[in-house]
Amino acid sequence: MAVGVWQTLLRAAAVATLAVASAGPSASAVLAQARTASTQPKGVPVPHEVTSRMLPLKSPRTELVEFDLAPFPYNGRAPSGRPFLDVTDEDGRRGHSTSRGVLWEDVSFSDRRALVFIPKGFDARRPGLIVVFLHGHRATIERDVRDRQKVADQIAAANANAVLIAPQFAVNASDSSAGRFWESYGFARFLGEAGEHLTRLHGDKRTRKTFATLPVVVVAYSGGYVPAAWALHKGGTDKRVLGVLMLDALYGEVHKYADWIARHPNAFFISAYTSSSARGNEALQSLLADRDIATTLPPRLESTIAFLRTSGANHTDYVTRAWADDPIRDVLERMPGYSRTPPTRRTEARRDPVR
Repeated sequence: MAVGVWQTLLRAAAVATLAVASAGPSASAVLAQARTASTQPKGVPVPHEVTSRMLPLKSPRTELVEFDLAPFPYNGRAPSGRPFLDVTDEDGRRGHSTSRGVLWEDVSFSDRRALVFIPKGFDARRPGLIVVFLHGHRATIERDVRDRQKVADQIAAANANAVLIAPQFAVNASDSSAGRFWESYGFARFLGEAGEHLTRLHGDKRTRKTFATLPVVVVAYSGGYVPAAWALHKGGTDKRVLGVLMLDALYGEVHKYADWIARHPNAFFISAYTSSSARGNEALQSLLADRDIATTLPPRLESTIAFLRTSGANHTDYVTRAWADDPIRDVLERMPGYSRTPPTRRTEARRDPVR
């Protein structure tokens, strides 16, 4: 090649390099986002403001956070049209009447906290998920969700780029009231605030728009079926929810779940159950008679509808032992495209279909 031509090419390359450098971080972000978009699974929001300087977290982050838009306290109406707080004693104390008696607001419905968790290795540059866990009766998010049911630990153990939000509903009470999740867009507003708390807990402001757009997996255990049903029915998050996992939880609201499944043919719906919730699971299966229903889990969850009748498992321990140990971890690892790191052979071996 002639020397003059070679010098011309070198000058052109130098000009191009200077142009990218002068564009600053925004140009790098655009290039990073373009690379992300080219490898992004179909239907997954493309994270914003991602740069190569944002490394995976070196340690887990967890906190019990007070939300302004938590399910409770709640001063609105129940779906029946009656005020939720429909009892007042002579001292002005307010309560909610149930078939078992009165649950007082200051004891059962005043905790506005949620368990927020980001595992070690979470990478805001990769496709990710928000797992929303809705607890059952007689539970607290510290004693049960965090310590006994090990929900955050299951997410940490999974090779999934996922974070956790677990709001408190009725505190240590036999009640499935949904509170603000009964309201139109109540779930969407809660997720919007959750994104702000996740950003602060992460520690990098560049993750704000990422957490605001991450797709969602809803996990409901036992009495959590009511908040889950209303979150799906009126929550205003149709484009974000990729799937639903019911853990011995289908005690009712089956028409709301059937409607959500019909409107989301590309989402997955998994309900694992014991004899405790068998009637609700059978009712929903009858409503879905025209759909392909699996009785085992495939290695990869893609538009899967599965009902898993389990034996040898009890309702109390179902969040940690259902069809397998750590069922939340098992489901997350069957979702293609959301791993924190490339799957290993050992991980693939754990994805064998359930027997």
